[in-house]
Amino acid sequence: MISERSVNPSPGPAAISVCHLLAKAAEQWPLSPSVSYEGRTFTWRETFSRCEGLARGLVGLGLVAGDRVAYLGFNSHWCFELFFAAPMAGAIVVPMNFRLSAGEMVACIEDAEPAVLLVDEYHLEQAAAIVRACPGLKTVVFAGQEETAPREMVAYERLVSGAAASRLTPSGNDDTLVIFYTGGTTGRAKGVMLTHTNQFTNALGGIAWYRMVEQETHLLAGPMFHTAAGSRVYTATMTGTHTVILPRFDVVEVMQLVERYHINTMQLVPTTLQMMFDHPSFSDFDLSSLRLITYGAAPMPVALLERVLTVLPGISFAQSYGMTEASPVVTVLDAEDHSLEPERLARLESVGRPVFHNHVRIVDAERHPLASGEVGEIAVKGSNVMKGYWRASELTNAVLQDGWYYTGDSGYLDKDGYLFLAGRIKDMIVSGGENVYPVEIENILSRHPEISECAVLGVPHEKWGESVHAVVRLMEPGSVTESEIKDYCRARIAHYKCPTAVTFVEDALPVSTVNKILKTEIRKMVIDKLK
Repeated sequence: MISERSVNPSPGPAAISVCHLLAKAAEQWPLSPSVSYEGRTFTWRETFSRCEGLARGLVGLGLVAGDRVAYLGFNSHWCFELFFAAPMAGAIVVPMNFRLSAGEMVACIEDAEPAVLLVDEYHLEQAAAIVRACPGLKTVVFAGQEETAPREMVAYERLVSGAAASRLTPSGNDDTLVIFYTGGTTGRAKGVMLTHTNQFTNALGGIAWYRMVEQETHLLAGPMFHTAAGSRVYTATMTGTHTVILPRFDVVEVMQLVERYHINTMQLVPTTLQMMFDHPSFSDFDLSSLRLITYGAAPMPVALLERVLTVLPGISFAQSYGMTEASPVVTVLDAEDHSLEPERLARLESVGRPVFHNHVRIVDAERHPLASGEVGEIAVKGSNVMKGYWRASELTNAVLQDGWYYTGDSGYLDKDGYLFLAGRIKDMIVSGGENVYPVEIENILSRHPEISECAVLGVPHEKWGESVHAVVRLMEPGSVTESEIKDYCRARIAHYKCPTAVTFVEDALPVSTVNKILKTEIRKMVIDKLK
């Protein structure tokens, strides 16, 4: 029997702690699978034991409450375990984005100042560069098989199995649990501090809105250094979900794992879902076990939705909108709203309604609330909202006021409470004195049956200040002309919002590490062509 005292022997255990979640999972589902990784499966009892062993090992290395422990590597069961072991030791998890440049990664390490860095076998060179640039980083742990551990590093498996029975005092409640660094697409990466309460709240909301049930099997395919995937470990623990971990996204491996493990749920973005359905081997796999696909980062093109529902009619969809600062989910467009009925198609242009633990309002430039239908900045309030930015009080104070987080996104709420995005405030196009929101046009374009991907942006114009420019990738090159796309838009939105020019590309649009389209790169490409 696993007792709470083994997790937290202190006299007053925290009321909300992810460490207690893991202990409860080990008690309730001791022999059920918790994590599968590269053919190896652990039970909940084994996972709890390994996390506790790692926590004791970290304490043995000198880790104290409040210290940071960074992870640099692909998705793995080692990363999954660290998400619990660090808070068991009172420390803070810092998942590192392995796709960053060397300079960006060093900047994050210098900012977080971790006492320990865990690294997998694929990122040893990056870890060596970090150690050279950050002499304060004294301990590097090799997250891999013990026999392949470099001599200068501590072997993870030896740490787990050989730890002394040191006292553990876990963090909880409003203590910082994890620091996720933002992607840096809107500036220098910021360390977002999320607490146990933040993540606990997000997990409860996900269970409710996604109608999750106990002991299903989930494919974790997104990068765990991003909160959308990283936070799933806590949701999975609440429900006893068997998490199958994919080290890094590969479309064939996704389909193989769905078939092998009878995956019920997974989280993708529309671009990766499109990749699945376009793959020549798609029909070779049995994907009938899938019940739910959640997605975010972009709207679901109507043509893609129609295709998926035709081929896999038993699948439900749920779109989430959010950000790291909100742990991350703010709104959900649930399965009932993924309808192809003509009168309900407009709902697909929204990002759904606020989850039950959120308050959402739209404000003007002075942060006064706006009425339904009026476009302004989206503000969020709830126990899922971050503690603040790590070591950046000025930045925190600029976006957190009276419990409200001001997102920098623009949008409006309709009369039924559905949130419609208009884009980043700074991405707004001002053309001839009119405000044009790129997302509105992108939603229209995404419904065109021949368009695979699109991005809308403003480019300099002598007469109007800016003009609306669309960048489009077609399902089949040459299937639609520029004039046909313009006509398609004119039939659906105001003339001043329609693209004045269209650039066709054959390759996939550039995306960030979390598969969000990088408009800065696209804008540079377009402007270079116009010169």
